[in-house]
Amino acid sequence: MEKSEILKQAKAKAENWLSEAYDSKTRESVQQMLNSSDSTELTDSFYNDLEFGTGGLRGIMGVGTNRMNIYTVGAATQGFANYINKMFPGDQQKSVCIGHDCRNNSRYFAETTAAIFSANGITAYLFESLRPTPEMSFAIRELGCNGGVIITASHNPKEYNGYKAYWNDGSQLVPPHDKNVIAEVKQVKVEDIKFTKVAERIITLGKDFDQKFLDKVKTLSLSPEAIAHQHDLKIVFTPLHGTTYELVPASLRNWGFTNITTIPDQMITDGNFPTVASANPEEPAAFKMALDKARAIDADLAMACDPDGDRLGIAVKNDKGEWILLNGNQTNIIFTYYIIRRRKELGLIKGNEYTIKTIVTSELIKDIAEKNGIPCYDVYTGFKWIADTIRKKGAEGYIGAGEESFGFMPGSFTRDKDAVSSTSLMAEIAAWAKDNGKTLFTLLKEIYAEYGFSQEKMIYIVRKGLTGAQEIKEMMAALRNNTPKAIHNSPIVIKKDYTTLKETNLKTGTVSEMDFPTTSDVLQFFLEDGCKISVRPSGTEPKIKFYFEARAQMNGVADFDHAQQQANEKIAAMIKDLKLEN
Repeated sequence: MEKSEILKQAKAKAENWLSEAYDSKTRESVQQMLNSSDSTELTDSFYNDLEFGTGGLRGIMGVGTNRMNIYTVGAATQGFANYINKMFPGDQQKSVCIGHDCRNNSRYFAETTAAIFSANGITAYLFESLRPTPEMSFAIRELGCNGGVIITASHNPKEYNGYKAYWNDGSQLVPPHDKNVIAEVKQVKVEDIKFTKVAERIITLGKDFDQKFLDKVKTLSLSPEAIAHQHDLKIVFTPLHGTTYELVPASLRNWGFTNITTIPDQMITDGNFPTVASANPEEPAAFKMALDKARAIDADLAMACDPDGDRLGIAVKNDKGEWILLNGNQTNIIFTYYIIRRRKELGLIKGNEYTIKTIVTSELIKDIAEKNGIPCYDVYTGFKWIADTIRKKGAEGYIGAGEESFGFMPGSFTRDKDAVSSTSLMAEIAAWAKDNGKTLFTLLKEIYAEYGFSQEKMIYIVRKGLTGAQEIKEMMAALRNNTPKAIHNSPIVIKKDYTTLKETNLKTGTVSEMDFPTTSDVLQFFLEDGCKISVRPSGTEPKIKFYFEARAQMNGVADFDHAQQQANEKIAAMIKDLKLEN
């Protein structure tokens, strides 16, 4: 589409926002855009509609159809309310739970959301102030709500905010509810949005509910005696200005830990994230202040949560006394190993246990589970698919699930990744390891020695604009239709294509069906030497992502450095062979 046509459409949309249906401040801002000689802001704000996708809304805050504001949030809420009322027509006690993070406008959007639900005859349980995403998920289940909403943009830049919708099991929406809610939202006009709250239908959740959540989190403890012995384990924690500033230290204390050091400057809840360039625990820079403190006090463990409290980053000392960040696969490996081992030692294995991981997460997690006689199910990226598996398999046998992007859910009382529970459980694992004369790093090496070494790396290629999107499609088509016979001299044995849900054994030509609830634009190649390559376009950014996993054998912990070097060399060679080097 020509720039002039895009601008023309943007102007037409903007002029609609001058009607009396919009508040005076919004109308003034729109008029300023229309009067400006520079049309950039107008175009960016109105050239597109911020879509309510399968994960909800996420976008830059501001005025316009392509921005997060009370009207885009309002339309999403009105559509969601319409769907809940259709799905539960005879229920006179319909309710939702609403939470929010520390971001600018999050409280405003949360209160707006609560008002709209209340005006539609749906009781809104609204937390008194910011709370972590897992507590909101827990509240849906605990209070018997029909759904829920969390206002958050997770670890996105400060300009962003978001809106995530949940169903009555505490999980983000899955089919058919996701598509059905999207259809409802698309039909909403600004005049349809019921903004006027019904005060008696809004119920505040406060500290007493926090304690319910924390008490539930404590039920995950498997080694209270180790905590009693090592209660003064030196723990450094940072919430990165986010929602876990109170609940994570409170949970650690609730489990029995007494030596918790926080980072004062980052305990301040602030949507501008003043001390970090990115409030993302995956980024080493976000850990700088915590690691400076950890070195100063010679800590045993350092942890960081993202702003909405669903993802967890871990830092430990290696054999040389250097602080290193564990990747998401490594934390999931430690969690899975520990839960299974301690359950076996305590006689808690009943025979119906199972674990779950996403398809791009390390295969070593599956090896650990299956070598202990416990199935591990693969699901798509996103904890809603983990929750979907729990729904189908039953919660009784669930013992943990995770994904490589720093998420783990150790209990089924939430149905989203849970950094509040995970921080306490990881601290317990550190205490248990120390009680047995080990560090977390030593424990990780022992796991590798027992089950095999695994090294993972994700790289992405950015292709912006319409031509970029086409280029990404062509890259996927080339890999799908002209699959190489080998990568780095290792034959591809298994090809999995999630657009067709076909698994092909390239050696025998055998094709089998994969059991997944829907299709997805993902390709996977399993190599003869144990390596795995996963490829998928990003759903939210102009990127194509490549996930590499290389395996190596360790005969003992002394082989760790050699195995790591060997695996990294394999990954570098695969990247080169696929011509992905920049």
